[in-house]
Amino acid sequence: MRQLLFYFLLCVCLTAGSQTVRQPLLVNYPAIGAYSQNRADAFSMLVNPASLARVNGLSAGVYSERRFSLSAFSQYTAAVAFPTQSGTFGVQADYFGYSQFNETQLGLAYGRSLGKKLDIGVKFNYYNLRIPGYVAASTFHFEAGALMHLTDQLHAGFSVFNPVGGVLNKETDEKIASVYRGGLGYEVSEKFFITADVVKEENKELGVLAAFEYAMIRQLKLRAGINTVNNQPFLGAGLQLGQLRVDVAGSWHQQLGFTPAIQLMFDMRKKNEPAE
Repeated sequence: MRQLLFYFLLCVCLTAGSQTVRQPLLVNYPAIGAYSQNRADAFSMLVNPASLARVNGLSAGVYSERRFSLSAFSQYTAAVAFPTQSGTFGVQADYFGYSQFNETQLGLAYGRSLGKKLDIGVKFNYYNLRIPGYVAASTFHFEAGALMHLTDQLHAGFSVFNPVGGVLNKETDEKIASVYRGGLGYEVSEKFFITADVVKEENKELGVLAAFEYAMIRQLKLRAGINTVNNQPFLGAGLQLGQLRVDVAGSWHQQLGFTPAIQLMFDMRKKNEPAE
């Protein structure tokens, strides 16, 4: 049964005429702080590169998930953000797949504040798709975003991914899809944060990703949410050990099964800690 599932998923990847550079299935888990003034970190640029503007200290992490518990559909993401006097720079590296089908990407991002109310950001990516005996293709593309801090608690933003389109491989007609997203984040308190964004990917239906973070105590945070595009809820917990945070999370699909994930985050940012 698992072999049939594997070949079905692989055929979907091979026959898709348009695809997005693969993001983590639980993208709103590591990037939950994108629409926030106090919770942004290196992973926030997965959702919006403008979020880097609010990272005020070195932030670096690695994230891994095994999609539907299949080793051939493993995802690895590493991200680093480091602030300078002229803005915050970020580097992101991604790998998805296995030896016979894989996608890799390397991105360089930059975000800065234009006053207290507006942040902007841009990210340039090099993407490579490799399927031995079928296709080997690479391309450059970019994404850009903006964040507006409407109040100290309410934040809004939008971003565009690969807005100019372009064919990835002329022989197979594959290309990188365009993606548009806009969202809100509300910092209910130092302990509780909720966020949601609307995502429109080329040739796909409109979707909503909603999530929350709750700090039970200073050392333990819970995160949960749902992705309506594939009707997958997710749940996870993070343990803070000084400047190191360790998270475990998972998502469940009714037909395809369980997706486990783990995240390590090293964070030297100056931020407000939730009260005990």
